[in-house]
Amino acid sequence: MAKQVGECTMWCWHDRNGFSRIINVSGTMTGLGSSVTAQSVCDAMCDATQCFVNMHELQARASDTIAQLTGAEAGFLTASAGAGISLSIAGCMTGLSPARVEFLPTRPGVKSEVVIQLGHLCGYGAPIETAIALTGATTRPVGQSTLTMDHQLEGALCERTAAALYVVSHHVVHYGQMPLDRFAGICRNAGVPVIVDAASEYDLKGFLKAGADIAIYSAHKFLGGPTGGIVAGSRGLVHAAYLQNMGIGRGMKIGKESIAGAIAAMEDWLIRDHDAIRQEEEEALALWQAAILDIPGIQANIVPDPTDNPLSRLQVNVDPALAGTTAAAFSRALAQQDPAILVRSHEVELGYFQLDPCNLLPEQAQIVADTLQYVLRAGPEITELSGDLERARNGGVDGYLSWPGGG
Repeated sequence: MAKQVGECTMWCWHDRNGFSRIINVSGTMTGLGSSVTAQSVCDAMCDATQCFVNMHELQARASDTIAQLTGAEAGFLTASAGAGISLSIAGCMTGLSPARVEFLPTRPGVKSEVVIQLGHLCGYGAPIETAIALTGATTRPVGQSTLTMDHQLEGALCERTAAALYVVSHHVVHYGQMPLDRFAGICRNAGVPVIVDAASEYDLKGFLKAGADIAIYSAHKFLGGPTGGIVAGSRGLVHAAYLQNMGIGRGMKIGKESIAGAIAAMEDWLIRDHDAIRQEEEEALALWQAAILDIPGIQANIVPDPTDNPLSRLQVNVDPALAGTTAAAFSRALAQQDPAILVRSHEVELGYFQLDPCNLLPEQAQIVADTLQYVLRAGPEITELSGDLERARNGGVDGYLSWPGGG
């Protein structure tokens, strides 16, 4: 059922290496490579690969750029946002003691609990508890999955509390959770530092302004840099987190080329025409919505981002009785095209999928519109398979289990 498209220079790298042709309308997903880099980022990375450098000096340069970007006192770069969570927690546990750094994770000491709202115990490709456990710390959930009250957080903070972790993500529960400013205020009164996981967030200053001591971002998502994690915050805690490179952070280190590329991406962000980019995204959404306007059983609405990032997505709601099949089946069928149209499908069990325009490359918006129309009109011919919902729910695991390199 695959629909062939004309040869296009955008596929040269895929074809040369035998990779599947992909158009990413899922978002800044790590499993798809997150984003693409600008030429300035590529140039900075290439230059760095040809030189030796004192890595502490390079990280100090990164700190200056991170401070300019986020308003933090200091910052550094690490392998990923997940690594940033672990290093930040470890820094809260050890301070600037090299000996205590080397104790982790087997001898974490008394201050070794991390408080987190139960509704924030999400997975982002791995359980967030794993990022905590790597330090030797223990997760201390507070509240219920859909409700956290002040007294529950207050009661959890004690002499064993090393840090409090707050997650901003589409993966968390979006009602009944304590707002960050209130969460941070309660923790501040107890002398507990607050770490915010904001890996995929566009707002680079708001979380620190709201009371976080450390905010963590991905360098490779909205920023369009190489894979990396940005740790930004108060100077003392950032320094303590950076010190973890002598211990658990050694396996999370980042290379000179990625640091140089991330610096270039952050500098680009400071001068980017964000309004023009948003306009292009809105035009793509309007194009897609118009393309499927009159298809039976299909209702397409433009919806805002759930964590208030300045972007919208097209939500395609499917009535199986009229459309001929389900949202899960459509999602699979779109992924079987050439090029594969990979939609945002983690909520297909609710009867819809979404299209995110933030990673479109030139010429791809029209390909998506044409393929959407082709596939959605073929609903009666697309048989829902028994595993469609399970694949959407277990997709991350299935990808690892079926890895072609595994034999």
